Amino acid sequence: MHNPFQEQLLKAGLVTKQQVQKAKKTKHKKNKQRPKNEVVVDETKLKAQQAAAEKAKRDRELNIKKEEDARRKATTAEINQLINDHLIARGQDCEMVYNFEHNKKVKRIYINNELKKQIMMGKLGIARIEGRYELVPITVAEKIQQRNKNRIIIFEAEQKTPAVDENDPYADYQIPDDLMW
Repeated sequence: MHNPFQEQLLKAGLVTKQQVQKAKKTKHKKNKQRPKNEVVVDETKLKAQQAAAEKAKRDRELNIKKEEDARRKATTAEINQLINDHLIARGQDCEMVYNFEHNKKVKRIYINNELKKQIMMGKLGIARIEGRYELVPITVAEKIQQRNKNRIIIFEAEQKTPAVDENDPYADYQIPDDLMW
């Protein structure tokens, strides 16, 4: 016998020689019944590999999300720097309220006549920074718009007429450009 455990059990008198031979025969039969090409799959090993693959996938997704967050923060910081460096200072003489639409809401900014003319001619844009709105030159506004369209409002010198709704009862009435509300 070449199995030390079986020899120890025989010496201790816990099993008989016939029981040991019977165990060898059943083991030999099981080995013969199994095809030679069949690979024994260790389930715990397989589960460990699956868990490692899932963890790697989660880690990749987290890394991608962290990279996107870092890129978004860098873009926001860059936009804020552009606005702060190039904003048009508005002094005490800016008492006229200028209303405009941003994200489907009406917002307001205080300007003077000179700034209003420049906005209407398309030379200035309105940029949002930290919850307030500032005026920036059109070149800076275009750079900001390339990075984030939601942070800037640009008025073109020749504004296109909006699509006319056929059911609009006021479609025949034109709104004057100089109307202050």
